[in-house]
Amino acid sequence: MLNLLPWKFLVKHAARRYGVLDPATVMARIRGFAQPSEVAEPFELLRAGIVFHARGLVNAKAIQHNLDWVWPHWVEQQFNPASPSFVPRAFSFSHINLTHRNWTAVGMPDVAAYPIVDPRGLVTPLHDGWSLDFWIVTESRKRLLPSKLDESAVTQQLDFSDDLKIRTVSRSNEMELELVTQMVGRPDEAPKASTSIRASAQEDGWLVVAIRPYNPEGIQFVHKIEMEASGKAFRVNDEATVDFGEAPVSLRMAHYAEGDVYLNLPGDKDQKQVSCSTGMATAAALFRIEAGKPRELSVSVSLERDLGRGAIRRRSWTEALKGTARLEVADSRMKFLYDAAMRTVVLLSADELVPGPYTYRRFWFRDACLMLHPLLTLGLPEAADRIIGKFAPRQTAAGYFLSQEGEWDSNGQVLWIAARQCALRHRLPDPELDKALRKAVRWLAKKRLTKDDPAGTRGLLPAGFSAEHLGPNDYYYWDDFWAWGGLTAMAREWRRHEQHEIAEEAEKLAKGFATDIGRSIESIPERRSKGAIPAAPGRRMDAGAIGSMVADYPLQLYPAGESRIMATLDWLMDHCFHGGGFFQEMIHSGINAYLTLDLAQTLLRADDPRFMGLVRRVAELASPTGQWPEAIHPSTGGGCMGDGQHGWAAAEWLMMMRSCFVREEEDHLVIGSGILPEWLGSPMSFGPTLTPWGQVSVRLDDGRLEIEATWHDQPPRLIVAVPGYRRITESGSERNFTLEPV
Repeated sequence: MLNLLPWKFLVKHAARRYGVLDPATVMARIRGFAQPSEVAEPFELLRAGIVFHARGLVNAKAIQHNLDWVWPHWVEQQFNPASPSFVPRAFSFSHINLTHRNWTAVGMPDVAAYPIVDPRGLVTPLHDGWSLDFWIVTESRKRLLPSKLDESAVTQQLDFSDDLKIRTVSRSNEMELELVTQMVGRPDEAPKASTSIRASAQEDGWLVVAIRPYNPEGIQFVHKIEMEASGKAFRVNDEATVDFGEAPVSLRMAHYAEGDVYLNLPGDKDQKQVSCSTGMATAAALFRIEAGKPRELSVSVSLERDLGRGAIRRRSWTEALKGTARLEVADSRMKFLYDAAMRTVVLLSADELVPGPYTYRRFWFRDACLMLHPLLTLGLPEAADRIIGKFAPRQTAAGYFLSQEGEWDSNGQVLWIAARQCALRHRLPDPELDKALRKAVRWLAKKRLTKDDPAGTRGLLPAGFSAEHLGPNDYYYWDDFWAWGGLTAMAREWRRHEQHEIAEEAEKLAKGFATDIGRSIESIPERRSKGAIPAAPGRRMDAGAIGSMVADYPLQLYPAGESRIMATLDWLMDHCFHGGGFFQEMIHSGINAYLTLDLAQTLLRADDPRFMGLVRRVAELASPTGQWPEAIHPSTGGGCMGDGQHGWAAAEWLMMMRSCFVREEEDHLVIGSGILPEWLGSPMSFGPTLTPWGQVSVRLDDGRLEIEATWHDQPPRLIVAVPGYRRITESGSERNFTLEPV
C-alpha cells in the first residue's frame, strides 16, 4: 500500500514549502555525472560515509568551542592557524582528520585486536574507542604535552627486536617522556595493551595518565569513569580496566560542563568517579616525580570488549615469521620497511584479512586478494589457504563474490588469486572453492553487456562503482582486465590438472573479454585516448587511468613494454605525479604509495630505470614507524585518506622488493633486475620465495651470484639481469654465476 503513495511529489512539495533543495532533484543531478548503473552507490560505502561524517558533526560541535582542551595531534595541527596543516572550517559540513591520518597498530600474531598509537604516543586500546594520553606537569606549572609539540621535539620508532613495540620519546622544557606501547600477555591469559612509561623533569612534578574521550578520528564518548576498589585502576564505560599497577598520589576527574580535567592540574580535590551525559568525561591519575630522578610506570588496558575474557591461542612473532622470505641489503631503511611490512600483513591476517587496523577494519575482496599475494609468495601459504578457504561462503547464489554491491572486479580477482594459489601450491582448490570458481566464471559470462550502449561497451562488464577511487560509476576497464586476467590464470590451472571442460569454458570467455576490450580501446578517438588506455571507453585521460595499468601489473596480459601500456604510464607520470609519486586526484587527493609502486613494477618489467626513483620516493614517504596511510598529504606528509596503516601498501612494498630480486614472467624467471645501485658493493640476499617452478633464494656478493632453488620438475629458463652487469640467459640448471661488469 505504501508503495502506491506519490513519494516524489510529497518530498518535492515539502522541500518547496520549507525552502530547501528537493533531494530527488539533487540525486538526479549527481547521478548525471555517472553512467547508468544497477547500483548507484554501494551501501557499504554509504554506511561508512554516514558513520564517518556523523563523527565529523560531533567533532564540529565538540572541538572548535573547546580549544583550551588537550586534543590529539591531528586536531592540534589542523585547528592551528600557524600550522601548514590548518584547514578553514567555516563551510565544512563536518570536521574530520584530513591531514594526519597516521597511526600504527601493536599486536600479536593470531590475535584479531589492534590497539593503535598515533604519532605522539596517544594510545587507543579498543577498536574505535577512547584513548590514553600521558603528560608531565611540574609544580611551577610547566607542561609536557606530546600532542602539542613540534616534529623536532618528538621521535617515534617501531621496534620489533622481540615483540612489536612502538617507542615514542617527547622532550620539552627540560622534561622527557618515553612511552613504549605493545600487546602483552601470557599464553594462559587474555592479551592486554600495555604502555611502559619513563618520565623525568628537572623539578618536582607529576606524571599524568589521562583518559581522553577521543581517538585519531575524533570524539569517542566516555560516559563513566570510576576508580576500582583496589585504588590502582580505572574502569572506563564498564568495558575496560586501565590498571596502573600502583596507586596514584591523587585523582582528578571532570564532566563536560567543568571542562577538560587538564585545566585543573595538578589541582587539590580528589575524585573517584565521574559521570557525563554528554559523553565527554575526562580523568587523570597523578604519580609523583622527584626532580632529576626518572619515574617509571607500567599501565595496561584490558581488551575484553574486543576479544572476550578468555585465553587466546597465539604464537610468538618468531614462530609466526619462521620460514618467511628475508631481505638483506645494505640499505637499512629499505630493509626496515620490508620487515615492518611483513609484520603488518601478518597482523592484519589474524582472522579475516582486513586492509587496516582501524578505518578499514572490514573485508574487501580487492584488498584481500592483493594482500594474499605476498602471503603466498613470501612464506605464509598456510595463512593464505585459511583466508582463501573462507571465500566460497561469501559468494551469492548467482555466483558473484560479493563484498560490496556495484564493484564488478571481485570475481576476476578471486579467480586470479585462486590461480596463484594453485600455481604456487601445485594443487587444485578444495572442492567447495573449486565449485564456487566455476560459478564465478558463469556469472562473468552472464554479466557482460550484449550491445554497444553507450558506444564501445559491448562485451564489457556493466557500469559500476569499481575501485571507488577511479571516479563516478562507469564501464571501467579495471573490472574487465581483472575478469580477463582471472579467467586466463585459472583456465591455465584447470588445464594443467586436466579439468579440460571448465578450462575450455574459461579460456573461451577470456578470449571474448580480450577481443572486446581490444575493440573498445581501439574505438576511442585519439584526441581522448592520446594513444593510451583511459579508465573507461567514454572517458578522457585522467587520473582514473591508473586502473587500466592493472593489465600489466600484476596481470601481465600484455608483453612487457607494450606501447599502449607505456603510453598510459607516461601520461600518468607527466600529468598525475606530485612530489615524485602518483597523486590520485579522484577522492583520495593525495600521493598514493601502492599505486606508485604498481607503476614502478611496470617500469621494472619494461627494463626502464625510472622505477628506481619511484621505489626510493615511496621509501621516503613512509612514516617513522614504517607505515603508509592510504593517501599522503602533499604538504604535511601525513595521511589524508583512509587507514593510517594501509595493508595494501605494505603488501605492494613486499612484492616490489621481491621483484627486485626474483620476478616472474610466463615462461621464465628474471633474477636481480631491480637491484638498486646503492645496494651493490655489499653482500645482499633475498628469499626463500615461492614461484610456480619451486622455491628460490638469491645471494649476491662481489659479483658472484648464487641461486638456491628447489624445483618441482624441470627448472625454468633464467635471465640474470643485475644492473651494471652483462645479462645472462640460462636453462635453469646453473646455480652459480660470475657477473661481468658492462
